[in-house]
Amino acid sequence: MSRGFNRLLDAVVRIDVREVAFESGARRYASSIGSGVILSADGLVLTNAHVASPRAVELSITLSNLERVSAKLVGWDHWTDLALLRIDVADAQRRGLKFAIAEFGDSAKLFPGQTVFAVGTPHGLTRTVTRGIISNNNRYFEDTNGVNGYETGAFNTWLQTDAAINPGNSGGPLVTEDGRVVGISSRGYLGANNLGFAIPSAIARRIVDGLVADGAITRSTIGLVPGALQDLENFYALALNTGVLINSVALGSPAARAGLRGGDILLAIDGVKVDGRFPEQLPPIQNLIANQPVGAKLRLTYKRGAQTAEVSVTTEKLESRVGEEWAFEKWGLSVRRVSRTFARENQLSSDNGVIVIGVQAGFPAEVAGLSRGDVITKINRQPVDALAVMQAAHAAFEAKPAPTLIEAQRDRRVSLYILKP
Repeated sequence: MSRGFNRLLDAVVRIDVREVAFESGARRYASSIGSGVILSADGLVLTNAHVASPRAVELSITLSNLERVSAKLVGWDHWTDLALLRIDVADAQRRGLKFAIAEFGDSAKLFPGQTVFAVGTPHGLTRTVTRGIISNNNRYFEDTNGVNGYETGAFNTWLQTDAAINPGNSGGPLVTEDGRVVGISSRGYLGANNLGFAIPSAIARRIVDGLVADGAITRSTIGLVPGALQDLENFYALALNTGVLINSVALGSPAARAGLRGGDILLAIDGVKVDGRFPEQLPPIQNLIANQPVGAKLRLTYKRGAQTAEVSVTTEKLESRVGEEWAFEKWGLSVRRVSRTFARENQLSSDNGVIVIGVQAGFPAEVAGLSRGDVITKINRQPVDALAVMQAAHAAFEAKPAPTLIEAQRDRRVSLYILKP
């Protein structure tokens, strides 16, 4: 192997994660492992979002010399399944620990049949290398529940490889023969042979820059869900490679307020023609909107029936359907904040409230009759417009147990529940 490949091996690390989950009305702690690659002298480590998320309460990095050092989360982006950590460099220097730095390659130059290597720590086996080829350099799939229930894949295509990717490989680099990182291994298909997927380095580099600057990636949305037009052109009297199907429009979104609806054909954004004939062409179209500043005005040209028209829409901040979670252990109740996206998808009147995601048998919430899927809108007659409202009520219950009144929606009906000490 080349000197560059050996340096790459020394930059690959094992990541041990201890994270908290709010399930069944209580906090639950779990441990997992993944891989990562060191990118800078100040200790930046790139990995997957499903390896290291804001749920992590403890992160440790095993370097190539098998020494361990702690790390902290810089930021994560579930949409691309990428997360950025930073090694405790001060601690490493005090202990005389050194590490190598990997370099990015150009994923845009990859071609099917090119030899690549997946490097990582599958099942905790450090510095493991598997060899394969690029099977497809522009694979599309969107996983709406990809990262702990969070959406993944709407804004990028993937590198498909037959290099073995096993549990624990996640977050490790996919590299060329000279040791340059062209992808970040993300997942293998269960029940299939030699079907592995990685995030291209062209995407990873942009995400790293954004996470270093802001700790998060801010994207815009107008509430359109696009669809490929393949085989539908004749039904819409369209020339080939013209426009993208609007599959659906989120209730109350900027696109809905502008009058757009499912079945329309989007032809252009600010005069730039769009071509969404094939699924692989959808992420660039999504990015045309997502990369606009929040609050930007866009001019959309669309076709409905035989008519072509234009509308102006104002972008808003993209949010996941998954909101912040918490567990109220005295009540035996786990909840998740209602996000704007969840409220629209479920046709709720507002994004106030929290969703019940678990109750613990024998505890006040379960005894009162609350169940998974209920949306709590008020507590002691106070609107739950923030998770902090529930946290304050629970703290008062802990300090001085007293009956607590809950107002919740189930199947669009409002019911009252009393949590008794």
